[in-house]
Amino acid sequence: MTWLADYVADHWLDLFGWAGSALLIVSLLQARVLRFRLLNLVAGLMLVVFNAVIMVWPMVAMNLATSGINVWMIRRLLRDRHDHSAFKVLAVRSDDAYLGHFLDVHRADVTTYQPDFAWDGVPHEDRRPFLILKGDETVGVVILRVDRSDGDVAHVELDYVTKRFRDFSPGEFVWRESGMLRRLGITTVVTSPTMVDPYYARVGFRREGESYVLAV
Repeated sequence: MTWLADYVADHWLDLFGWAGSALLIVSLLQARVLRFRLLNLVAGLMLVVFNAVIMVWPMVAMNLATSGINVWMIRRLLRDRHDHSAFKVLAVRSDDAYLGHFLDVHRADVTTYQPDFAWDGVPHEDRRPFLILKGDETVGVVILRVDRSDGDVAHVELDYVTKRFRDFSPGEFVWRESGMLRRLGITTVVTSPTMVDPYYARVGFRREGESYVLAV
């Protein structure tokens, strides 16, 4: 492998530049907004170094500018990650037309992360759906089934977040809105045991068997 080491030693700068360009392309393929910004920042800084070494100053200036924008956006995203005011939880009816449309559009992704979820769009007195919004964009849905015969326990039928915001777990804002849950008379929240990659331990739930439980 001496030839490979010699080649890398002779062409390290070109390889570094190609790696930065490749990472830039990979970043553009990311659906998650935070991951896109982080990868794009690293690629931009690599290209700053590459273009500075070969003294292509317009490209240095451009990549410095995009890197600065990425730093600003990453700080903003991380600030909003656990900011109560960044997201809004909106209660809707089970037969809400927009809710049905959203679930239909994301059906395949929903079943990937919660394979036991089924939706009929029929109003149920014990069902409580919530849309999670950031500005005018719907970033997730939480659907609770309230069992009044079992001490006002709410079972999580669905806790779904779109790919763009999956780094942020905006569903946790439903649980932080404890006043809202109390107004519904909910004393305990129990999650679905089949949810893939649950995040509940990070937001105050305790593990009980295959589910997570939150005392409201």
